[in-house]
Amino acid sequence: MYAVIQTGGKQYRVEEGQRLDVERLEGDEVSLRPVLLVDGAAVLATPTQLEGASVSARIVGAAKGPKINGFTYKNKSNQRRRWGHRQHYSTIEITSISKG
Repeated sequence: MYAVIQTGGKQYRVEEGQRLDVERLEGDEVSLRPVLLVDGAAVLATPTQLEGASVSARIVGAAKGPKINGFTYKNKSNQRRRWGHRQHYSTIEITSISKG
């Protein structure tokens, strides 16, 4: 059985026991809403079919993405700007997938 979940504006295919990095989440236990649930030949995809379905996960750690450096300038006016970004991620482990 596997499910496709949505968190942080992205979708992930997950199975029980799998660990993955998602955008930062708060708390110790999280419940994620599945977008698609596949159990053998049964595929649940519509909102009415997924009404009671849920995916439970626990947060096991934190991680940081790669550093992104940016630089903007305007020609002939001595206008320059440096900026950087480093995304924070939560490492989660999928504990259960239920059809409801």
